[in-house]
Amino acid sequence: MTTEATPTSPHTGPGIEVPQVPHLRAAVVAACWHEEITTGLLNGALRAFRDAGITEPMVVRVPGSFELPVAAARLARGGYDAVVALGMVLQGTTAHFEYVCQGVTTGLTEVATSTGVPVGFGVLTCSTEDQARDRAGLPGSRQDVGYEAAVAALTTAVALADAGV
Repeated sequence: MTTEATPTSPHTGPGIEVPQVPHLRAAVVAACWHEEITTGLLNGALRAFRDAGITEPMVVRVPGSFELPVAAARLARGGYDAVVALGMVLQGTTAHFEYVCQGVTTGLTEVATSTGVPVGFGVLTCSTEDQARDRAGLPGSRQDVGYEAAVAALTTAVALADAGV
């Protein structure tokens, strides 16, 4: 499934192009906790989907980042070609940060490897809210992780299809 690529968002990493894949079924699951940040991430992912020609992605909101893996698994097993997981975990003074980050990372990795469906990882793990804002694709941000995660998932779906797997 070779695709034509379009230029990336100015916030996207070097060399990443947006594949034109209007036929793909794409979904995004986003945490609600830290609403300003996660809404910025979600807007970035939806913008990437539009840039790829996907007009009706599934959007699911869950309470927090720890709930992302179960929702991503259900979507991946529900026939979606690519899933994007978006959230934020803010470091505090307890071990909670490490436990949540580990659980989310392991859970999303397991979803991708067990289902074969690419999962774009757009979970910010930051020490401060300012660090998160700088990565959330908000006005003035230096990075747009939601956009980048969506492009990564779509590009991986194309690569797998092109490989015949």
